[in-house]
Amino acid sequence: MSAADATPRLYPTDADKLAVATAEARRGADEGGIPIGAALFDGEGRLLGSGHNRRVQDGDASMHAETNAFRNAGRQRSYRDTVMVTTLSPCWYCSGLVKQFGIGRVVVGDDQSFLGGQDWLAEQGVDIAVVNDPELIAMMGAFIESHPELWNEDIGEE
Repeated sequence: MSAADATPRLYPTDADKLAVATAEARRGADEGGIPIGAALFDGEGRLLGSGHNRRVQDGDASMHAETNAFRNAGRQRSYRDTVMVTTLSPCWYCSGLVKQFGIGRVVVGDDQSFLGGQDWLAEQGVDIAVVNDPELIAMMGAFIESHPELWNEDIGEE
């Protein structure tokens, strides 16, 4: 069977999609970075691209998890039917990306450790689903506790 004949894997549930983002967050932590992961899916549940926060690894302040996933998804004709899944509530920068490109739905794994612009996105008509997964909350809490300077840098606080 050729690659063209292969049926792409579908991630039908929010939990399935969040597992992809969670694996990315773990990958980022294993690389010595900030444990935030994200993935962009089409409306059918096909993975378009995934990524993790690479600010530390790349020395690039713009390389948030959502940005990495968005870049890895490549150019899409439209983003209206896409779903951005992120392990942590999207910051204002990443919320702007969602709004700018019209991403229709965002699944948030944890908004207890940090609350970004998700309420604003909801006001803009984006469908927001919050999971508040205990594992993700614990992973982010442990990171914030052990790396407060790096965390504050990531969220733009002194």
